Amino acid sequence: MSGRARRKSGKLSLAQEVRLLRRGRDWRGRAPAPRSAAPWAPEPEASPFPTEWARTPLAIAARKVALDGVLRTLTWTQTRPEIHGADLLEGVEGPVVFVANHASHLDTPLILGSLPVRLRRRVAVAAAADYFFDARWRAVATALAFNAFPIERHGSGGSLDQAAELLQDGWSLLIYPEGTRSQDGWARRFRMGAALLCREQGVPAVPLAVRGTYRAMPRGGMWPKPGRPAVAVRFGSPLAPEPEETTSAFNTRLEDAVGRLWIEHDESWWASLRAPNRRLAPRGPDVAEWRRIWAATRPDRPPRRDIWPR
Repeated sequence: MSGRARRKSGKLSLAQEVRLLRRGRDWRGRAPAPRSAAPWAPEPEASPFPTEWARTPLAIAARKVALDGVLRTLTWTQTRPEIHGADLLEGVEGPVVFVANHASHLDTPLILGSLPVRLRRRVAVAAAADYFFDARWRAVATALAFNAFPIERHGSGGSLDQAAELLQDGWSLLIYPEGTRSQDGWARRFRMGAALLCREQGVPAVPLAVRGTYRAMPRGGMWPKPGRPAVAVRFGSPLAPEPEETTSAFNTRLEDAVGRLWIEHDESWWASLRAPNRRLAPRGPDVAEWRRIWAATRPDRPPRRDIWPR
């Protein structure tokens, strides 16, 4: 009987069985131990997607066409943007960290399009590594269109190192401290990465509130809803960490500033100063999820005229 015939019949010579067992296999060619019993070995760390090329002169020129000529035009024609507080950026030279709530894919083109050109050209956007950089084609498109760099949402120090290097090179950053888009239109608690960067690098943060983008294009949507829904960006005054201020305290101050802008949009500048627990305002009512979504998608009241200076 040939070797092939013996294998088919399940009969192997003693020498053949010994050779298979030495290779970690039984007579059927299978491992004698389940995979779960194999010794644990740490998975090698994946190197971050390189984005330095997105800040070369050629890429900057291409981004000017992609962002100004396409994305900003589409955003401004498919929605009705309202920009408040842009005058507060007149003295901002950079680098700074723009800190905003996050509810929609509309947020980034809306914020970048709202910035003065001199600031817009020098902004890098922190984008989730596991979403925007999981596929090469999406990573290239995101880096080129928004000057984005990958940031880990699960506490990787390498992401903050890259962000710190960008600040040191004179680039401002746009960071969404919630770490992800809102699922119901309301904000979550801020993570402390942005506050830590500001404190360690000695740069100010510019708080801003984005409103209406969840209603215009909620999570899962790929195009704004018809009818040119109103969206708004409201900038606040730059905030710098105090010499003895902790990261947690500065992060709370950033949340409070975004909450004040949120209330100012809904009511008035005066009401935003008097409101208690302002940082909790963007987190929405403590009700059932369907009511939170309903509250986040109902039409805005007409904004009041700003009669008091900020």
